[in-house]
Amino acid sequence: MVAKLQLSLGVCDYDRTRAVLDGRAPVEGCDIIGVAVEPEEAFHRAFRFQEFDITEMSLSSHTMMTSRGQNEYVAIPAFVSRLFRHSGVYIRTDRGIRSGADLAGKKIGLPEYQITANVWIRGILQDDFGLKPASVHWRRGGLEDAGRGERAPIKLPDDIDLQQIPDDKTLSGMLEAGELDGLISARAPSCFLKGAPHVDRLFPNYRETEADYFRRTGIFPTMHVIGIRKSLVDQHPWLPVSVFKAFIKAKEFAMYELGQIGHLFNSLPWGVAEFEEARKLMGEDYWSYGYEHNRHVLETFTRYHYEQGLSARKVAPEELFVQSSLDLTKI
Repeated sequence: MVAKLQLSLGVCDYDRTRAVLDGRAPVEGCDIIGVAVEPEEAFHRAFRFQEFDITEMSLSSHTMMTSRGQNEYVAIPAFVSRLFRHSGVYIRTDRGIRSGADLAGKKIGLPEYQITANVWIRGILQDDFGLKPASVHWRRGGLEDAGRGERAPIKLPDDIDLQQIPDDKTLSGMLEAGELDGLISARAPSCFLKGAPHVDRLFPNYRETEADYFRRTGIFPTMHVIGIRKSLVDQHPWLPVSVFKAFIKAKEFAMYELGQIGHLFNSLPWGVAEFEEARKLMGEDYWSYGYEHNRHVLETFTRYHYEQGLSARKVAPEELFVQSSLDLTKI
């Protein structure tokens, strides 16, 4: 009997990845050593140290490295993290900010300029409100812990004002103190969560805003993909399809569980109703994997990435993924 490949996997324990971690969705030809990690930790360990054979990856970092020809990983179009991001814009309510256009000329904090969520937010603000990134004074630092910088070096256009905040300060603290006019962040700042005065979301009714955004654009923003160590794919060309099939199967487990009303697999009393509402608005396969189903989403993202100066060149969306994974849904 031919020995199976023993490979490490670093991915967040989402409902749609859990079956790969626990073995219910096996990777054909492989024995998987799964490590459940938070996304930020997975990104750090992958991009700095290449610790995992298979890893969750930031779509922005992967796009940036692809544009530079510096990838240590190749990706498959398994979008294990997707999220609408209108909820991630926080403002001081005493600065006259009523819409995205009012952020022009303001000091806006962010944990990293190149985070996927922030690429989407800036792109949406430009498309829908005419807010150009060059019209904002960007201030970078840790949301809750001081001293954070970019996980990968970036070189931005000269007209982008991006400065590091003092090493002894945090974005949340500066927003609460009025030293920032707003911030964009995938995670909610603690000053907002505790109800600090004059701190709110730019889009307080973000669910309605995001649903309208989907109706207008058909875009459910992609955040993270699955990467496989490039040297392994060179040695074992069959590996990407095996990994992709496992993640497709894991998502099927998650979708089945979301729809079960006889007994609930999650702890939301009306979770099934929410699931049905999402499918009504966004389609039966609203959390779609595969390249063709997401081409328009990826084209929009790579355009934003290039327009914001993060890509060394405009990356064609299909360049982001190993060729054998592009047509898997047609088999």
